[in-house]
Amino acid sequence: MRLSIFVGCFAVAAVAVQFGLLPSGTNGSNLVWVILLALVLSAPLSYVLLRKQRDEMSEQIVSTVDRAKERLEANRTREDHVTP
Repeated sequence: MRLSIFVGCFAVAAVAVQFGLLPSGTNGSNLVWVILLALVLSAPLSYVLLRKQRDEMSEQIVSTVDRAKERLEANRTREDHVTP
């Protein structure tokens, strides 16, 4: 999803530079300039548009870590009560 946002911003920046809406790069650095513009445009868009996915992924990671901690605690307490 992040890549598609970047590609869209790249296309918009390329068209804007081509039509003179944004300044072009100097000495043949136009491609680099358009890539930088696309990065600057896509970063805040991705932050806003992908917030829901980022929150869902965070919840999944937290639940996975919590389950691992519970298993570790269960194994640790089980080992403490073992008598030879």
